[in-house]
Amino acid sequence: DGAALSIRRFSPTVRPISDFTDESGRTLIDELISRRCNVVVCGATSSGKTSLLASILQQCDDDERIVVLEDTTELPCDAPHLVRFEARPSNADGVSAVTLGDLVRTALRLRPDRLVVGEVRGEEVLGLVQAMNTGHDGSFSTCHANSPLDALLRLESLVLQAAPQWPLVAVRQQLARSIDVIINVDRRNGSRRIILIDEVAPPPLDGTLTTPATRTIASLDTTGRLVVRAALRRTRR
Repeated sequence: DGAALSIRRFSPTVRPISDFTDESGRTLIDELISRRCNVVVCGATSSGKTSLLASILQQCDDDERIVVLEDTTELPCDAPHLVRFEARPSNADGVSAVTLGDLVRTALRLRPDRLVVGEVRGEEVLGLVQAMNTGHDGSFSTCHANSPLDALLRLESLVLQAAPQWPLVAVRQQLARSIDVIINVDRRNGSRRIILIDEVAPPPLDGTLTTPATRTIASLDTTGRLVVRAALRRTRR
């Protein structure tokens, strides 16, 4: 029945990818990076989404320019060629807001090799869609969701809330064409692990309204190992 204060501290240390998965998972993530797939990391609160994304960025080539766009600065990243932007709300003194959409347009002038949009919770989803549809493949983002399919549906609902004038078929087509792979991370028994990697099913060429779908390419077995179930089909290069 009193005041409560919550302090969320982020460690500047980037954890190795081996903290989240075994050798087969690391090999698959290396393939996602080399093929320049657009990837979304999903999971519950404190499941390790941001930490995993930082570990993935650590695997990128040192000569790649990584542009990070965030609503609130959270992502630890010590890449040698990093440019970081943070959105800004408007205030009572007349200072105008700087949205993630504004930052995407600014980032495109910096010749980025990879665009990284921080955690998607609301209207910033439009910045994510813009970032992944500008020809700069190999983009990354995170969102709250229980599974890869739930992540697609959540992003779909966020886009409809942010841009209600967009038809549903256009939203689904954009998301299916923008996002290649969704990685699901979870916290189990005190450790954060990759439990599922799904590939987003491409939309039909005839433009018909279809339900979003994913195809599992890796999942945990009964022993807790990440087993590759199918080959990755989608590629951006």
